[in-house]
This record gives sequence, structure tokens and C-alpha cells, in this order.
Amino acid sequence: MMFYPLLFEPNLHPVVWGGSQLRPYKGLEPSEEPIGESWEVSAVPSSKSVISNGVWQGRDLVSVIGEHPEGILGRAVNGKYHGQLPLLVKFIDARRDLSIQVHPNDEMALREHGKMGKSEMWYIIKAEPGAHLYAGFKQTISPYEYQKRVEDGSITEVLADHQVKAGDVFYLPAGRVHAICGGILLAEVQQSSDVTYRIFDYNRPGMDGKPRELHTELAARALDYHVEENYRTEYVDVRNRAVQIIDTPFFDVRVMEISKDFHRDLRKYDSFVISMCIEGDCRIRVRSTGEEITLRQGTSTLIPAAIADYDVIPLEGKSRLLDAFIDNRETSLTNLITKFLHLSQV
Repeated sequence: MMFYPLLFEPNLHPVVWGGSQLRPYKGLEPSEEPIGESWEVSAVPSSKSVISNGVWQGRDLVSVIGEHPEGILGRAVNGKYHGQLPLLVKFIDARRDLSIQVHPNDEMALREHGKMGKSEMWYIIKAEPGAHLYAGFKQTISPYEYQKRVEDGSITEVLADHQVKAGDVFYLPAGRVHAICGGILLAEVQQSSDVTYRIFDYNRPGMDGKPRELHTELAARALDYHVEENYRTEYVDVRNRAVQIIDTPFFDVRVMEISKDFHRDLRKYDSFVISMCIEGDCRIRVRSTGEEITLRQGTSTLIPAAIADYDVIPLEGKSRLLDAFIDNRETSLTNLITKFLHLSQV
């Protein structure tokens, strides 16, 4: 089977807090519809990505993975996640504040919904002057105080409020209260789940004119009340290098700004790679096959694990990309040690 980097049809989601930046950012015609999210690479049943290039053009991503799970996902990822793509990536345009919300961990999500939990990260692409977001509590509160503050609408008074700029990174593990606020365009990498518990939504109507559902009790059970000293992820941005910004059990994320041809050999991770083009069109060329795609600003590609050795070539002087994958090296090392110990006892 000759694998190739997959591109996808636009998958845009109108929401009450959405803005007007995503369509032009992706090279699409503007519209008046408030688009809040572009689901770039999705295997969520309610909104599957549809492949737009190559022999699988017009096919949904889930069905193609089902036919070639190891080649696309990687052997380790396929084994751990039983043939399912474990990540969902999005571009998000918040013209207005999102609801105050929290996500359950794997255990709670499986018990309550039969789904995966939802830890996620944000990479700020653009922020208007004064733009901010909420991530975590700024002071210790009790579950009782939480309930009272939700009732009287003062919950934001106890949240950690962060001024943001382009390049800022935040990790939101399951259980951490959070909200993106107006004036922010960002990239999001998350576990493949659509489970969100709304805590507070400013008493505003949804797209249908009715108040959106709140999940106060479920959120209370999901919340982690622990207070951190710093919720922002610190890193040093170095040009022409893949800089690790997030390393979690759920995903590994690297950012890179390149001004020359850049070789990426990620085969050691035994994982698919999702590459999001944040700025500046580029070309991706697979070394083993010579297959090429052009990755435009505001679009993303899934590179199958079987061909995760490729070159990235900037087409406009420089390109900035965000790469997400699963780091299986520890698993591979554990398996190797286990095999060695077994052989030594034979």
C-alpha cells in the first residue's frame, strides 16, 4: 500500500461565540456566519473529516483508518487505541467569550458517556490587544463555594485570568476549569472527544435563541480544585528547530518556524503525525515515495506512521507549523526490556 499525506475538506462549525477570521485564514470566501471552530482532523463520529486528495479522496477518515490501521496510526497507537485515532485538532476563532467549562478524565468520560476523556492544549495564533483567557483557579475554593458562585454568576472572580499574545501555550488537563475569551485565534490539540461540561454561559442564548444547556453537577464531579503557581507553558522558540511545547501521556506537540528546507524523521515514535500550518504555505515531500502535497496556511495534514520521514519546504520565505503525535518510545523500550528479560530466562 502506498501511503501519502492526507488533506481534508473544510469542516467548519458555526457557534454563538464564533467570528469571521477562520474562512479567510483558510483561504475560503468570507461569510456572515459566525464560525467558531474548524475541525481540522477529526474521527469524532458526529463530525468525521473527509479526505480531499489522492486515491482516498471523498472517503471519511474513520473508514480509511479502519482498512489500514497500523500503516496510518502506527503499530503502538493502533494497539493502545484499538484502531481509533486518539486526537482531534482544531482552529478556534473566539469573537466572544466561550462558556466557563471543564472536561472529564478518561475514567469519568467512559463511565458517564462511553467516550474518551478530554485533555487539551492551546497555541495562540493571534490575539487582539487586551485579549485574555481563563485557565485554572487563582485561589482555593470548596465545592460548596463553587456551587454558590455558579448560582450568583461570580465564578469568574476566582479563576486565573491570563493576558495572552501570539505564541503563548496553555495545557488544559482534564479537570482544569477554563474558557477562551473574545479576540483570540488559536490552534487546539485534544484527545478525540466531544464531551464538554458547561459551568456558566453568561445567561446568553445559543444559535437557536434558547439558553444553552449547563452541566453544573457533572462539572462539579469533574473539577480539579488544585491551584497551580503558573498555568502558562514556558518554552524557548528557536528558528529552524522543532521545539517541544507539550509532552503528556495523551500527545506530544512541537512548534517550528522554518526558513529553509527542514527534515522530519518521526518514525521512531511509531505514530501518525498531524501537522497544522499556522503561517506561510509549505510543501511536504515524503522521502520514501517522493509523494508531495502543498500545505496552505490554515490547513492541516495527517501523515501516516508508515511514511513519517519527510521534508518540509517553506514556499513564502518562512513557515510556522504545529506538529502533534503520540510518543511511543517509552512503550517500545518497555517491550524491548520485557523481551530481553524473557529471553534471558529461557
